[in-house]
Amino acid sequence: MEFVTALRGNFDDQKPSLFELLSEQQLNSLLPPTLRYLLTVATQRYPRYLLRALNSFDELYALAMLLVERHYLRTRGGSFTEHFYGLKREKSLQAEIPRAVATAPSIVRETLKLGEKDIWKNLAVMVAVPYLKRKLDESHEIEAPRALLGTSYTRMPPNPTIKQRIIHYYKWFIRNIYPSVHAAYYFSIIAFNLAYLFDNSMFHNPLLWLIGTRIRRMNAADFQAIEALGKPKAGNPPGSTSIFNPRTMGPKLLGSLSVLLPTSIFALKFLEWWYASDFAKQLSRKASESLELPPPIVSGLSASGANLQPRQSNGDENTQGSDDRHNVDKPPLAENAPIATPSLLPILTVPPPEDSELCPICEDEITTATACQTGFVYCYACIHRWLEGMHPRQESFMADKVGQWESGLGRCAVTGRRVLGGTEGLRRIMV
Repeated sequence: MEFVTALRGNFDDQKPSLFELLSEQQLNSLLPPTLRYLLTVATQRYPRYLLRALNSFDELYALAMLLVERHYLRTRGGSFTEHFYGLKREKSLQAEIPRAVATAPSIVRETLKLGEKDIWKNLAVMVAVPYLKRKLDESHEIEAPRALLGTSYTRMPPNPTIKQRIIHYYKWFIRNIYPSVHAAYYFSIIAFNLAYLFDNSMFHNPLLWLIGTRIRRMNAADFQAIEALGKPKAGNPPGSTSIFNPRTMGPKLLGSLSVLLPTSIFALKFLEWWYASDFAKQLSRKASESLELPPPIVSGLSASGANLQPRQSNGDENTQGSDDRHNVDKPPLAENAPIATPSLLPILTVPPPEDSELCPICEDEITTATACQTGFVYCYACIHRWLEGMHPRQESFMADKVGQWESGLGRCAVTGRRVLGGTEGLRRIMV
C-alpha cells in the first residue's frame, strides 16, 4: 500500500503501515496472558504470598500499566510496545505539513507533542478500555450459559434491594446488549483498518479518532529528545549519582523495560529452538557417551543379587563351550530368590543372559520382542506363558515344589516383581 501511495504522489514516510500497527497490537495483547502464566507458576510454589495477587491480576496489571504507559507517553511519546516498534503518538492535524516537518522537525514535534490532558485521554484508551473489556468478556462467559437454563436463573428476585436491581440490570445488559456492542466495536475497527489501509483515514482505530490522536513513526528529532532525557539539564547542579536515588531509580527502572522486552523475546525464541531442535539431544548424547552407568538396583531382591548377575564362566573357553547353554534343569537357590510379600515364599526367577539379544526365559534369540514393565525384554510367547504360569520351565520346576515356591505367576521372570495388568501390561517393541 505504501507503493500505491507513492504512485499517487503524496507518500508520507512517517506514516506507519497497517501491518506495523497490527504487529504492535498483537505484541501488546500477549503481555497479559504471559504475565498471568508466570504469576500462576510462581503461585503454585508460594500460594500463601501470591494467591491474592493472582486473584486480583487484572486490577494489578491495569495499575502497573497505568504507571508504565504514563511514563512512556511523557518521555517517549508513545506506549511501551509502540516504542519497541519505533512508533509514537501525536495530535492529529486537518492537513499534512511535509515542508515544516522537513525544515523544522523539532518545532513540529514540540507543537504536536501530547499534553497532559492528551496523555490522560490516551491512558483511558490504552488501560481503562482494555480493562473494562476483559471484565465484560468474563461476565458474558459466565452469564450467557445461564440464560439457557430458564427464567428461574434470569428473573428479578422478589422484593429486590437496590443492589439486587443493579446486578439484575447489569446481567440483562451482558446477556442481551453487550454482544451487539461487542460486534459493532469490532466492525468499526475493521472499517477504520480498511480506510487506513487505502489511505482514506489517518486513524486505524475508532478510539484514537475520538480522542484526536494518531500514530506516527519516530524521526531524528524524537531520538534526540530521548537521548537528552539522560543528560543533566544546563544550569542545574549535579545531584546524587547513586542508583538508589529515589528521583532517578524509578525512571531508570521503567526505561530499562525497553531493553528487557527484546531480551526476553530473544530468550524465549532461543529456548523454543533449543527444545525443538536435535542439537540439545546430540549434545547430551555426546556428553554421556564416555559415562559408564552402573546397572540399576532392583528392590525386593536379596542383598547378594545373584539372580541379576550374569552367568560367570567356571573355566576357560573350552570348558565354557562344553557347558549346555540350554541347561534349565539347574534349580535356583532359595537363599538368592526374591521373597513374595503375602506368602513369604521364594519366587521362581531366571537370571538375565549375558547377551541382551537372548531371551532370559528360553535363552534363544528373541523373537517378537516384548518389553515388561521392569524393562527386561523377552520373546512374546515366553513372557506371555510365564505371566499366565503355563511356561514349561515353570511347570517342570513346580511339579514337586507346590507350597514351597511361587511359580512367578503374574510376575516378571527376572526380577520377580508383579506386572500390573498381567499380560495386558506387556508392550510389543517395533524394531
